Amino acid sequence: MWHFGILPDWHFDDATRAGDAGDVTSQLSPTERSTVRRGAHRARTDRADLHATLDAGLVCHLALVVDGAPRVLPTGYGRRDDTLYLHGSTGARSLREADEVCVSVTLVDGVVYSRAMMHHSMNYRSAVIHGRVRRVEDPDERWEALRAITEHLAPGSWDYARHPNRKELAATTVLALDLGEASVKIRNADPGDDPEDVEANEVWAGVLPLHRTWGEPVPASDLVAELPVPEHVLRRR
Repeated sequence: MWHFGILPDWHFDDATRAGDAGDVTSQLSPTERSTVRRGAHRARTDRADLHATLDAGLVCHLALVVDGAPRVLPTGYGRRDDTLYLHGSTGARSLREADEVCVSVTLVDGVVYSRAMMHHSMNYRSAVIHGRVRRVEDPDERWEALRAITEHLAPGSWDYARHPNRKELAATTVLALDLGEASVKIRNADPGDDPEDVEANEVWAGVLPLHRTWGEPVPASDLVAELPVPEHVLRRR
């Protein structure tokens, strides 16, 4: 059940490993590699914006290097306080060898239609986290991490469906990534057209919002009995 970017303004200079990102506070403290340089006016410094962006997403992209080559893995995740939890198969070499990583989450809220091609854009919320992952070995933390991942993707399922058994736990790698080194960037605005194009008033400009909605629950084809759809599923609609 657990297995499962598009913003041109992000720019990161080459950076050495950041090491300790410092104490976690209510404000983000950008490092050299997590400082937003392009479109810096869209950067957010409140840690609450980081949490809100991560909580609103469903899929993150985990970037790491394997055999000297970059690899990006889309995967589900969960957050508890200032720790992001990721998971995968113990057979996945990329997760076994993961060390220094970068994780990104992006939500597109609308397409911005401008009067000039140069200014077409998107309204979005995005977060990028850098750091060294930690393999979660403590049984209690592993259990809570898997709960967080499950409840993030499918709220209410942890107390409804069967919990993972010993064999399933042994087959699952759980990684933890501290949120101490992160950037948040948000755009929620009108087109940024040039004054002369606005004054000419010859081309429509505006925003086409993008909304995420859930459809009607579809029962599994192999359900033996006509079981009712659980309340925690209906609440997502």
